[in-house]
Amino acid sequence: MENIVSVSAGLFEHAEVADFVGHSAGKVAEESFPSGFYRFARRSFIHDDMYVQGLAYVYRRDDHTFLRGFEAKQAMADQGLPTAPNQREFRAVVMPQEDGVALMLSRRGAQTASFNYLARVPSFENNFWVGYVTRTVREDVAGRRVERQVVEHLGRNTGKVLAAARTVGFCGIEDVLPYLRQMLKPGEPFS
Repeated sequence: MENIVSVSAGLFEHAEVADFVGHSAGKVAEESFPSGFYRFARRSFIHDDMYVQGLAYVYRRDDHTFLRGFEAKQAMADQGLPTAPNQREFRAVVMPQEDGVALMLSRRGAQTASFNYLARVPSFENNFWVGYVTRTVREDVAGRRVERQVVEHLGRNTGKVLAAARTVGFCGIEDVLPYLRQMLKPGEPFS
């Protein structure tokens, strides 16, 4: 936790970028992207016929917005990476965008990174965001580098959070909730 705060206070507040991604440019309103748990779903980068479902937690500290979660064990194992919890943990800085939020996400030690963009989708409870995630790998590495992603704000509802936790990991598209599946647009190319 302290590591993220010190990086944002140092790197993001540097005179070269402070007016672009620094403190005043980085405030994400609670109403725009509320704190609490989020369920997310996207197609796997490495398995064409599989999807990944996960759970992440958004929180605020020192006037900044952060996200914390864990990669699915199987996703790490399939890439030959360690599956210990401290190796699977990821964190992100959440930044406002004109019509959504952007997340700069990394595993411990900046070993991998991804960029996520999400925009709110009108819904009954106003609790869905759709966008995409890109991973930072060379073009010749197996798998795709960008995928459509959908997230659902679960808040702190224990029942919903526990139900979502039971679905974390790889699955078929039929195992993704119907509304999430609809927003993922399986079979439609990402543009």
